[in-house]
Amino acid sequence: MSNYSISKTRLFEGIWEGIVSSEDKTADQPHLEASHLEKPLENLKLVQVGDGRWTLRIPIPAHILADGVQTILIRDIMAQETLEVITIISGEAIAEDIRAEMDLLRAELDMLKRAFRRHCLETM
Repeated sequence: MSNYSISKTRLFEGIWEGIVSSEDKTADQPHLEASHLEKPLENLKLVQVGDGRWTLRIPIPAHILADGVQTILIRDIMAQETLEVITIISGEAIAEDIRAEMDLLRAELDMLKRAFRRHCLETM
């Protein structure tokens, strides 16, 4: 089991950022790996910002971005444990999902409006 945890802070200009922390304030810098489709991503940066705390920066390579869902795993190499999952959803697949969800929400809203109007007429 890993002694480290990761909290996302932001995704900005193609760089995912987070804070790595350990309850053990004397812990050594963690050995982390970010991978996509089981291939390691390069240029992962880990900088200590305090006792048991580091900032983590992972540039998201443009070549992994495509329609659909892309998943990046951040693993503690020593503990062989996944600490965080980055999920990126883009393209036509998401547009269709959003349109379908909007259609469903519109239908439910119309049903609620009709029921509310009927209730108002019946209670007058």
